Amino acid sequence: MVAVLGSLLLIGGAIAPAASADTMRDREWYLDRMQAAEMWKTSTGKGITVAVLDTGVIPSVPELTGKVLTGKNFVEPERGAHKDKDGHGTAMAMLIAGDGVNDQGVKGLSPDAHILPLTVFGSSKESGTNSIPALVAAIRYAADSEARIINMSLGFEDFMLDVGERDQIQKAVDYAVERGKLLLAATGNRGDKENKVSYPAGSIGVAGIGAVDKTSSVTKFSVSGPQVALAAPGEDIPILCGGGTPGYCSSWGTSQATALASASAALIWSMHPSWTGNQVLRVLMNTAGKPTEGAIPSRYIGYGTVRPRVAVLGDPGDPGPADVNPLVAARSPKSPSPSAPSGSGSSSNPSKPSASPAASAQADDGKGAGAIVWITVGVGVVVVVGVVLLLRRRAAGIWR
Repeated sequence: MVAVLGSLLLIGGAIAPAASADTMRDREWYLDRMQAAEMWKTSTGKGITVAVLDTGVIPSVPELTGKVLTGKNFVEPERGAHKDKDGHGTAMAMLIAGDGVNDQGVKGLSPDAHILPLTVFGSSKESGTNSIPALVAAIRYAADSEARIINMSLGFEDFMLDVGERDQIQKAVDYAVERGKLLLAATGNRGDKENKVSYPAGSIGVAGIGAVDKTSSVTKFSVSGPQVALAAPGEDIPILCGGGTPGYCSSWGTSQATALASASAALIWSMHPSWTGNQVLRVLMNTAGKPTEGAIPSRYIGYGTVRPRVAVLGDPGDPGPADVNPLVAARSPKSPSPSAPSGSGSSSNPSKPSASPAASAQADDGKGAGAIVWITVGVGVVVVVGVVLLLRRRAAGIWR
């Protein structure tokens, strides 16, 4: 069992006021890029529950009022799942289902979705924080719940796990997929230094999510490899700071990208409630903005950058068989890989990389700076430049 507490690094600097008191909504650049306002006329994620396996979710934050179910804490049962000392889980839930609070709070991409909080990280080092058994139990619990999407903005690097632990995770994933769920996991934030596989992103059947910036290019920190199935915006993403720091922060990470990919799935699934997770995943892959060069899937952005608008506002295409996970099928040379648009290459070998980090030709995603704290004052949002919050957790290979 692994039990190490993730760290939060604060970096200080000069403080300066923003040039203008723009709203939080003005800073959510990716919503405009993804044509969220147009999609919301057709789908808002209503009827879809997303299980958030994380640090817990605080249901009293304005953006999540009435959207958070009871959930369960798999590390400290007595605390329940509605406490979140770290703030990470609450931030991910807001990116998925936040209602924006009159443009002064975080607006989720799938604002009418509901959140099932499943706590897999403890509140202190002494509580036995990050355990594989907690993750495995939470995946199985989510598989038996009303949640359709399992969001895992977390990862355990390969070197931390023995064969038995990887097998436990894989069996839990298999169980969830068999029950029609869609599982997404962050690939990691150390791509500028190394590209080690982490789990559950590396588990067969899980969609590993990488991060792209405002130019639709893969970010330097996004871990690459055959485990990357899709990419989503992961830089300059506004979230609740958490960790005892008031206000909102500009953040970056594959955690945020995973939350936005989960929200994208919720928009599509809300329109096609009879589909399984396999079918929603296939549509996400088919409609993604493909890499501009190299093989598909690319080791940097997989089958491309999520574009839910293509499925929501247009033709989602053939969702494929309900009982076949497209990621598993793609590993077999006898099975067809997800279709690519005319003029795009395709490959059934997920381990074959593209030549270099490629931008997505028609992607809807973006970039930002480190983690600038924003504090809401009255109806405006004042940017406090100087307190930088790195939301990359790198304690002994565990991050979230």
